[in-house]
Amino acid sequence: MSMLQVLLYTLIYNLSSVCCSVCPEKCVCETAEASVQCFRVRSIPSGLAGDIRKLNLGHNHIKEIKARELSGLPDLEEVILSSCGLEQLDGNPFRAHKYLKSVDLQKNMLRQIPRNLPSSLEFLHLGHNRIQALQESSLHGLRRLRVLNLQNNLITILRSNTLGVLLRLESLYLDGNKIKSVQGVLRLPALNNLSLVNNNISSFPSAFFSNLQRLKTLDLSSNLLIKVPHNLPQTLIYLKLDRNQIRWLKSRDLAQLRDLATLSACYNRLVSVDGGLRLPGLTVLELTGNQLRVLPSRLSTKLEKVDCGQNQIQEVTYQQLSGLRQLKHLFLENNTIRQFETNALRDCVQLTNMALEQNLFSTIPHGLPESLVRLDLKGNRIATIPESALKPLKRLQVLNLRNNRLSSLPAMNLLPRLRTLYLEGNLWNCTCELLRVKRALLVRDVDISTEFCTEPVRSSLDIWQVYIRAKEMCEEQNKDFLPQSRTLNTDNEEDDDYEF
Repeated sequence: MSMLQVLLYTLIYNLSSVCCSVCPEKCVCETAEASVQCFRVRSIPSGLAGDIRKLNLGHNHIKEIKARELSGLPDLEEVILSSCGLEQLDGNPFRAHKYLKSVDLQKNMLRQIPRNLPSSLEFLHLGHNRIQALQESSLHGLRRLRVLNLQNNLITILRSNTLGVLLRLESLYLDGNKIKSVQGVLRLPALNNLSLVNNNISSFPSAFFSNLQRLKTLDLSSNLLIKVPHNLPQTLIYLKLDRNQIRWLKSRDLAQLRDLATLSACYNRLVSVDGGLRLPGLTVLELTGNQLRVLPSRLSTKLEKVDCGQNQIQEVTYQQLSGLRQLKHLFLENNTIRQFETNALRDCVQLTNMALEQNLFSTIPHGLPESLVRLDLKGNRIATIPESALKPLKRLQVLNLRNNRLSSLPAMNLLPRLRTLYLEGNLWNCTCELLRVKRALLVRDVDISTEFCTEPVRSSLDIWQVYIRAKEMCEEQNKDFLPQSRTLNTDNEEDDDYEF
């Protein structure tokens, strides 16, 4: 073959490649990523390049997929067909795609899991469809599947043996179905994450979780459980049991969870929590919205957050909080706490954020730790604030005193780092001394309500004149107090992290 012939063949090949790689109408083609995304189409466009690896047809109007429409795309690795109105997949359109790893069919109208999916598949998303049952035949051969998302379907029964073929499955999402019955023992040796939120499960077989030796995260929130399931795997790090009907947390049900870091059982019917729970690794304990009368005690010394808001707790003692040297966040809002033992928090040397709003305090608790950055006391019955209660709070930046019974404030220079002070809803007596405190706060650029300690215009001229004279007198008395306009100097140490 002559050189001229070689050049001619090369030119013809290049021209044919250009012609074949023309991007279809209503599509965007990314050559470098070998991907195509199409908009406002009603079927899979013809003329797609045969070497594309990613096909995104999400949010279109495609009711049916036929096998021949994908047959010319052998290199597909990812297909997105979410929110298309899909009702059926005709003739197993993905069966021959041996490189396919991810299929997204969420938010369609499919009534069953597609059959004969390729064995190469690793991610299968079928959430928000109309699937009513899990069938082993649909999952057969998916030995590489790592993530199966079936949330928000119509599944009523979970049979463990149906899933037994998924030997590499790491994450299983079955949230928002109608599961009432759970049967058998779940044998998924690689399962790391299991979520069954918002179903109708009242109980599990005693050995259901016993073989899940790699399970780290388990979420059983919003079901009908009346007790903690038996034989939870020792590997658990995160356990969520919110919005069930559990009345007791017992050590015998949880003692094996020595690696558990987060336990959440909010909005149950808890009346009792075994002291200590025997959970040495616990860092977060969330028990909001229960019926606890006593703050759990003898807890893990690694705890960083305790949330027992919206219970019926009446007092806080040192015994309950002793040893919690890692504690950073303590939430006890919406209880009936009257008594707060002096120095109850003396071991909590890292506490930065404490919520005590909507309780029955008549004064700020004494002996609060110096580490506090935010303190919320809104909606109590506080009438006076002793200077001795404020003196230790050298790092406090946010103080919420809304809706109490205060008529005066002590000198707030006791709080050198204060940035925000909430004062609305009190019964202020705007004396000269209180105006002096207000002026000092403003000079320091502390954020306070503009309505704090301002008198309304009086309808009576005589009373208004009395007020004006009183105000002038206060200003005269405070004249010498006012420093030059500048903010109060503090050291340059960085502020501690805290949650709002």
